[in-house]
Amino acid sequence: MLPRSYEDQTCSIAGSLALIGDRWTLLVLRDVFLRLSRFDEIQRDLGIARNVLSDRLGRLVSAGVLERRVYQRRPARSEYRLTDKGRDLWPVLVSLLQWGDRYVYGGRPPLVLRHRDCGGELTAWRACAACGAQLGPRDVEARPGPAASPALRAKLAS
Repeated sequence: MLPRSYEDQTCSIAGSLALIGDRWTLLVLRDVFLRLSRFDEIQRDLGIARNVLSDRLGRLVSAGVLERRVYQRRPARSEYRLTDKGRDLWPVLVSLLQWGDRYVYGGRPPLVLRHRDCGGELTAWRACAACGAQLGPRDVEARPGPAASPALRAKLAS
């Protein structure tokens, strides 16, 4: 495994990559933004090994990106919620999603983010294309796009 640090780099991008740039971390964050909050939900959705998911969640909690909340005592069960620091990653994920829509999926996105209030699509400026409102993660809902797989359609329907 490659080291997680870029000690010889004095660079905010390198520092950010040290925290969120490894395999699975951005997908874990994507799932939490899509309102999956429990370990088993995230593990099932990603098909990630439990020890790897535990590591990623632990690092995100330690870094203050997620917070862990106990929702059941016996057996002990927790859920993971975004902190303000975590919610500030939303523009990063939206930009990656929109870049992938354009360059990986040729303009046929698997998932479309729409304004909860009016149904308008999210623009590159994180505004509603229909009403012009500036949008944040709580203002949008994910809907299947033209390239959505049956599994993604089922996931978004539940």
